[in-house]
Amino acid sequence: MATVSLRTVRKSFEAQEVIHGIDLEVADQEFVVLVGPSGCGKSTLLRMIAGLEEVSGGQIAIGDRVVNEVDPKDRDVAMVFQDYALYPHLTVFQNIAFSLQYRGVAKAEITRRVAHAAAILDIEPLLERRPRQLSGGQRQRVAMGRAMVREPKVFLFDEPLSNLDAKLRVQMRTEIKKLRERVRTTAIYVTHDQVEAMTLADRIVLLNNGRVEQIGTPEDVYETPATLFVAGFIGASGMNLVPGHLRQAASGRVADLGGGAKLPLPPSRDGADADTPVVVGVRPEHLHWARDGEPALAGTARVVEPLGSDTLVVFDVAGRELQARLPPRLVRHAGDAVRVTVAPEAIHLFDAQTGRRL
Repeated sequence: MATVSLRTVRKSFEAQEVIHGIDLEVADQEFVVLVGPSGCGKSTLLRMIAGLEEVSGGQIAIGDRVVNEVDPKDRDVAMVFQDYALYPHLTVFQNIAFSLQYRGVAKAEITRRVAHAAAILDIEPLLERRPRQLSGGQRQRVAMGRAMVREPKVFLFDEPLSNLDAKLRVQMRTEIKKLRERVRTTAIYVTHDQVEAMTLADRIVLLNNGRVEQIGTPEDVYETPATLFVAGFIGASGMNLVPGHLRQAASGRVADLGGGAKLPLPPSRDGADADTPVVVGVRPEHLHWARDGEPALAGTARVVEPLGSDTLVVFDVAGRELQARLPPRLVRHAGDAVRVTVAPEAIHLFDAQTGRRL
């Protein structure tokens, strides 16, 4: 069983604590993505699992074995780095085979494993080339092949796509997804890119300042963000987060944004007291163009960004700035009128003081 268990794991650099008691259970064959902004501790956490950083407190277990004091080479993990870490003087074949040769694996077995990995990664024609003769995407495939041939219990990926251009990053994301279907091994993947996290993960661990903000499936963290931080971080465009108050109106509970802008809430949101200060969250893609005569948030476009399949519109409503992803050509220019509505079920409420979901 290639499980990974983190039990109250802490990390300090001298007096500065950077990882604050993280608990996490990664199941056998699960693909878990650690995501968060730069400096949140995700790479440090991965390096502790790999054994490249010492643990200041708590335990890390791989399978049934606590590995806090186990050397990296004996943990049965393989790591794919951001900068590929290929030997420039060796061929692709030699780079992939290096760790096996170091361990004294038989030549026939090395050839078999390298050929198998090269076939899966579609790099068979590249085996006699040097790294300088490869594109960034090809180098990353070689780095993944080098990890694969070790047949480890756990794969560790440290921002493997961050050095690639945007188009190639999308292509490699697809390749990793395909590889995931072919090689069902436990994997922990670090990225600062929430799109990578959403598309690759079985579960997402969202970190902020060395603490876990939320653990869940991509659908969980998107549909029910636990905190204001998660709400603002996850999503192709950040969630609109606007200060407001809960009010009791004749038609039911509403979120009052001020300046006459009100959003009706579903009966399920009746738990909080009226006149409670809250932060109201609405995703840009959940704001829809209002039909004639339909109650709407009315405002003025400030920025219009055509994106082809839709248009991102930044607009003012009662002194509040919101974003909406609307069908093309409904709003063309700054200064155009904007009228949008949102389904009550798509409104998120957060405690104004704690930032926790209500």
